[in-house]
Amino acid sequence: MESSQAIKFPQSQPHHQPLKYQKRFHVAQICLRILSIATALAATWVILTSKQHLVIFGIPFDARYSYSSAFKFFAFANVAASAFSLLSLLYLLIVPANYFLLFLHDLFTMSLLLAGCAAATAVGYIGRYGNEHIGWMAICEQFGKFCNKVTASVILSYLSFLCLLVLTIISASRSRQFHA
Repeated sequence: MESSQAIKFPQSQPHHQPLKYQKRFHVAQICLRILSIATALAATWVILTSKQHLVIFGIPFDARYSYSSAFKFFAFANVAASAFSLLSLLYLLIVPANYFLLFLHDLFTMSLLLAGCAAATAVGYIGRYGNEHIGWMAICEQFGKFCNKVTASVILSYLSFLCLLVLTIISASRSRQFHA
């Protein structure tokens, strides 16, 4: 093969696709972003309102999200993911889509949210099951309401993460398409 010959792969270009497909794609992007915002905000609200007070043998005990740095980071990650997703939604509605910028934005937001989910999952697991090897007791038998709210918040946050994962994949695939 001569050096002047190049292998050309067919590229699916958005401006050659039917308008109906482009509109559906745009609506799907908007819906996924709205769903991501809604689930991250719901997760934030649930974690911020998770608290329980108990008195055991006359001694008061409290469980709050603010007592754990992992849960504080989790709450921050959800707030940030909501804000960043709102910014990307506004960007998508106002500016003609630059999918490479959306890809970078979605990847950053998804990574931040995943880090928060991982931190909350780790601490929640120890709270629910304990760790006998190092002497950490499970607290969820005593603080069931608190643990259930934290679990619900983490599930909502993982749903937001899944939306962002799909958006990241979509943006990555669209950013590879060249515009002539």
